[in-house]
Amino acid sequence: MSVLLRNLRLTTGRFQRHMSVVASVLRYSEFGDPAKVIQVLEETVSYPANGEVLVKTLGAPINPADINTIQGKYPVKPQFPAVGGNECVSEVVAVGGQVGGLKVGDRVVPFATGLGTWRSHALYKEGSLMKVPNSIGIAEAATITVNPCTAYRMLKDFVPLKAGDTVIQNGANSACGQAVIQLCRAWGVECVGIVRDRPEFNKLRVYLKDLGAAEILTEEELRTTKIFKNGLFKKPKLALNCVGGKNALEVSRNLDNQGIMVTYGGMSREPVTVPTASLIFKDLQFSGFWMTRWTKNNTQSPKRTEMFTELFELIEKGALKAPAHEMIAFTDYVTAVTNALNIQGFVGKKYIFTF
Repeated sequence: MSVLLRNLRLTTGRFQRHMSVVASVLRYSEFGDPAKVIQVLEETVSYPANGEVLVKTLGAPINPADINTIQGKYPVKPQFPAVGGNECVSEVVAVGGQVGGLKVGDRVVPFATGLGTWRSHALYKEGSLMKVPNSIGIAEAATITVNPCTAYRMLKDFVPLKAGDTVIQNGANSACGQAVIQLCRAWGVECVGIVRDRPEFNKLRVYLKDLGAAEILTEEELRTTKIFKNGLFKKPKLALNCVGGKNALEVSRNLDNQGIMVTYGGMSREPVTVPTASLIFKDLQFSGFWMTRWTKNNTQSPKRTEMFTELFELIEKGALKAPAHEMIAFTDYVTAVTNALNIQGFVGKKYIFTF
């Protein structure tokens, strides 16, 4: 039988029940240190049945939430044995019957959460996947569903921003922070970013301003800055917080009256404290955001389609790039998950598994 005929039969569903592939997976059966509880295992994946799609993973990133999930510190608790990861981009290699929206060669990302993406091959329901343009780079596609979406929703859903307005954020060098900066630039919004002081601060400042930040300040500079009092920038109506503690307090002090601080992370592991005067006299609001909840509540919402359409357009125009990253073989998972817990350097580097 020719290769062409064999592939044709695979994609049309004929003889599929007799065929399978061996997939490599990063699996864990207990909570703990990811470097210790994850194992590389092999499992047999059947060719797709009706409504199913077989994919080959091209790239699967490591996010902080992935690490926290394996540690047992995240609100979502998977059933054991579990496969790590919540994001990826894959290529369709075979489709079952009654699959109408996808074909072999299409690139897809998860449309649902909790699929377990750290695996070389997987079998998914068609409805669990979303097609992405093949023109988008692997790193951009692999990281599209968490940080760019988080940045997009926080900028869209809390304050009606317009060109010339100001947003202030801490953790500006994080993957989400980099997405916030680029979206603000695309929409004409001034973004002032706050980062921890470090020896290579000037290098980081240049990097983030090249992405589109209007200004980058250290935590120490934030305490004494007059960029808002002097009118260099409008006082922010929106603050984005992924740090907490004293850092968040200093950020909130720069908010305009009736401004909103949205908290989506807590890297300092310290609570967000709110002065009584900020609530009474400035009428500030403090809210939280969790992308997982938004996705579950808006799976079929037109807002989700609109969001991805705009994000893909920005990527294709070069206005939204993947965060600083390194592609790393899944067999080096110990190095990857260990370094993901101890990010060093002037900008947080995201690790993306290749299989």
